[in-house]
Amino acid sequence: MYDVIVIGAGPAGISAALYIKRANLNVAVLYHGESQLEKAHQIENYYGFEHGISGKDLYASGIAQAKALAIPVINSEVTNIQMTGQNVYTVYADKEYETSAVIIAVGNKKLRPAIKGIQEFEGKGVSYCAVCDGFFYRKKKVCVIGEGIYALEEAQYLSHLAESVTILTNGHSAEKIGDTTASNIIVNTSKITEITGEAKVNGVIFEDGTSLSADGVFVALGSAGGADFAKKLGLILDGDSIKVDEKMHTNAPGIYSCGNVTGGLLQICKAVYEGGVAGLSAVEYIRGLQKKDAD
Repeated sequence: MYDVIVIGAGPAGISAALYIKRANLNVAVLYHGESQLEKAHQIENYYGFEHGISGKDLYASGIAQAKALAIPVINSEVTNIQMTGQNVYTVYADKEYETSAVIIAVGNKKLRPAIKGIQEFEGKGVSYCAVCDGFFYRKKKVCVIGEGIYALEEAQYLSHLAESVTILTNGHSAEKIGDTTASNIIVNTSKITEITGEAKVNGVIFEDGTSLSADGVFVALGSAGGADFAKKLGLILDGDSIKVDEKMHTNAPGIYSCGNVTGGLLQICKAVYEGGVAGLSAVEYIRGLQKKDAD
């Protein structure tokens, strides 16, 4: 069991992990996919680099720095976070990781596919969170748009509520989804042209002219982002940003957030600062738990 798990290996996440490790606590970093930082061709407004540095090099240097302190930096897609005991959270990825505190340091990855009708029906049958809205589709027909592990995780959650669940890969291969037979989940790889309905969603039309009746469509493209985790944990959001106090603490005990997912200035300097604050706040929280256990 870890004292703290950090989700995200960018400037915010790595900065948090460094402070936690230097406080002699047990911390791990989980990350997956390409960071926004890696896409920056040249960074010339960050302290200490006279001739600038590429985002890719800065990102790699941060991970190397964490590994130099023997911090596990694990490339594994996180699909869910749940409180599973008193002062215990379980982070679901390639395996289950237990921890006393979590720092959410991933950006928002809410992706809206370019499908006719999808924006029009948001809140009217189109949803981005199975845990939040799945209850409204009990014994109804639902679809999940996505082609990866995150889509499968959302579909599996819905399979316990809905009459039927179909994963729509929208023309992509279903290879990453894996076996769905045990969950009674259907996979359809047809290309989607339109989400249909009147007051609410009533179906999906495919490029080949066929259609599928559906009461709800859940979007789960790519990997889960910060707002996705926030919704599952019941964290307060300000738009798509996680609301935190001056110590980067959310409204949930032992859950902190930092970096782009908190909104505001989307710059490396802010991410590093917030990561440091979140790391120190998590240390303070763990020390408090340790003191209670000792008493």
